[in-house]
Amino acid sequence: MHTSESANHRILIIDDNPSIHEDFGKVLGSKNLEHLREIEDDEAALFGETNTTAATVDFELASAFQGQEGLEAVRAAAQAGKPFAMAFVDVRMPPGWDGIETITRIWKEHPDLQIVICTAYSDYSWDDIATVLGNSDSVLILKKPFDSVEVLQMAHALTKKWQLARLAERQVEELDALVAQRTAELRAANEMLKGEVAERSAAEAALRQSEERFSKAFQSSPVPMAIEHLARALFIDVNASFTAMTGRDREELIGNAETAREIWFDPATPQMVRELLSQQTPPRDLPVALRTKSGERRDALLSTEPVELAGEKHLLLIAQDVTEHTRLEDQLRQAQKMEAVGRLAAGVAHDFNNILTVIIGNTSLQLADPNLNQALAKALNQVVKAADRATALTRQLLAYSRRQMIQRRGVDLNEMVTQTAAMLRRIIGEDIALVSELAENLPPIFADPSNIDQVLMNLVLNARDAMPDGGRITISTAATSIAPGDLEQCGDARAGDFVCVKVRDTGCGMDAATLNRIFEPFFTTKEIGRGTGMGLATTYGIVKQHEGWIDVQSEVGAGTEFRVYFPAFDGSVQRDEIAADAGATLHARREGTILVVEDEEMLREFVGTVLESLGYRVLSAANGPEALQIWAREKSGIDILLTDIVMPESISGRQLARQMTQESSRLKVIYTSGYSAELIGGEFERERGAVFLSKPYHSDRLASIVSRCLDGEAPAQAAAVEQN
Repeated sequence: MHTSESANHRILIIDDNPSIHEDFGKVLGSKNLEHLREIEDDEAALFGETNTTAATVDFELASAFQGQEGLEAVRAAAQAGKPFAMAFVDVRMPPGWDGIETITRIWKEHPDLQIVICTAYSDYSWDDIATVLGNSDSVLILKKPFDSVEVLQMAHALTKKWQLARLAERQVEELDALVAQRTAELRAANEMLKGEVAERSAAEAALRQSEERFSKAFQSSPVPMAIEHLARALFIDVNASFTAMTGRDREELIGNAETAREIWFDPATPQMVRELLSQQTPPRDLPVALRTKSGERRDALLSTEPVELAGEKHLLLIAQDVTEHTRLEDQLRQAQKMEAVGRLAAGVAHDFNNILTVIIGNTSLQLADPNLNQALAKALNQVVKAADRATALTRQLLAYSRRQMIQRRGVDLNEMVTQTAAMLRRIIGEDIALVSELAENLPPIFADPSNIDQVLMNLVLNARDAMPDGGRITISTAATSIAPGDLEQCGDARAGDFVCVKVRDTGCGMDAATLNRIFEPFFTTKEIGRGTGMGLATTYGIVKQHEGWIDVQSEVGAGTEFRVYFPAFDGSVQRDEIAADAGATLHARREGTILVVEDEEMLREFVGTVLESLGYRVLSAANGPEALQIWAREKSGIDILLTDIVMPESISGRQLARQMTQESSRLKVIYTSGYSAELIGGEFERERGAVFLSKPYHSDRLASIVSRCLDGEAPAQAAAVEQN
């Protein structure tokens, strides 16, 4: 297709080498028209056209020797109304801009300019060029030395491409003008219909043609759309996307006023739309909910547009389905809320453990006095019992926030269910049947057995409380593989091999509002005094810390099913080892120097008092830098570093221990903490020789750990003993 009045053969050469400009002049000048004629002949042969322009085509060349000069030339040509169709740009043009920067700057102002990048060698790969310029179809690469025919082909093709692009733009403008003109004509025809039957018939014919075009676009649109009769409030047409979203057949939707009402989750939605229309503000992206035939809720953004069809007023409804987007947003908000609550719970538990250590430690010191008054001893024992209850609560908070210390190994989940079920049958009552359905050849999981036992107990006891009149609890296990396509079932799910344990009851079930909050700490539906609200929160934290997740399904009056997923373990099952005796006999050593690093002053004083009463020499520091100063003076005489893990002043207990043990291999280290984010992720689990003393602790436990550590026993099971 050739349109001489819109042809543009103006080409800009941007190259710092004058000889290159001469070469382009020779190739693209009038003396080389024979090559161009060959190109036109080839085009005519391919497309069945007659070559009528090759003999008259001549390229108008302009030169620039630097990138900035080229940009100015492009600007000047555009301002003069004679823009360049294309440009040959050299990659390297010292000392100014290189070719890539030149093209980038030109395209910011004139993105329609066709570009040929000329290079003999380049500092840019094609990937680099695509990264900077984007995957544009307006750029070609020409290698130097270039072939004359190739240059002619590029010049001819790109100038014609520029010409066709401008022609397309003009046609779009003309089409827009034609559409506007046609709309005006239709409106005028609509007014004339009142008095002139003949003109009315002609206008109706034109309108039918317009509606036919609209109908094709309407029916093929991937966006759900419907046309509703404004006065009668019923659908007169729906597209395939709308039927798919609502789950209803076309015949069910069209002409059925009852269905047109039922389709809205909120019956007030149609009236709200009409009120907005009466205010001359048609809804745009209005959040609404639609009900499918099966009763499922679909969230959508509704936009409407008044239209006239056959002289009657209608509404074009456009409903963008955002159900999946909304679901993901809700899951993200829930995850963020749970994480925030977990951090708060962990912080409270950590600080509370420091306080409890001081209370329990000092109380145990007083109770160790054989001459203690009996009345005072009774009161102090009550303090210890209350502190122990507080300790259990803080451990639940740490479990929920995934900051507790765990000792994992290969565990047979079937074995855990069997052992726990035998104990639970004596607790849940005779009116509740507890049934186990265990899969054969179940792979092991990598878990802390005491934590898994706690998960099973919490879920079963929660199920028991949901069946005050008796019922049935079923615990089942299964191996399952989750494919990437199954991940929509649960926001926390991931692909891989897992072991699933299900706890299903026949109890009262839960509504959606309750389901959204069951894992929040201290949330409970039980009456006051019948629960702390930490059971399911603790379960949630334990499962998360074991890299699993929980899926819950429940319906009021139809029971509840908890499905807990743990990653399958490719190792072997490890049986219980004999743990170190937490009540080991206290070795009252009278020698040895201990460096105590603790940022809580009262706790630091308590530890110093206990150890000094046993005859040890105690050095105290409130933070890492202070401990390093003491270490510099006393390193040769220090036997044990007893350090909190999380401390201020930018030096953690582990960093402090690492630096000191590098300087003295004889130094023994005892870690202590209410919790530590550093221990999460399995890194501490791999340090099998590490001694960990969790807060809160009794004075005799502190003395026992220190004594055994100095004796060289360093119990590997200390961490496991302390958390139970």
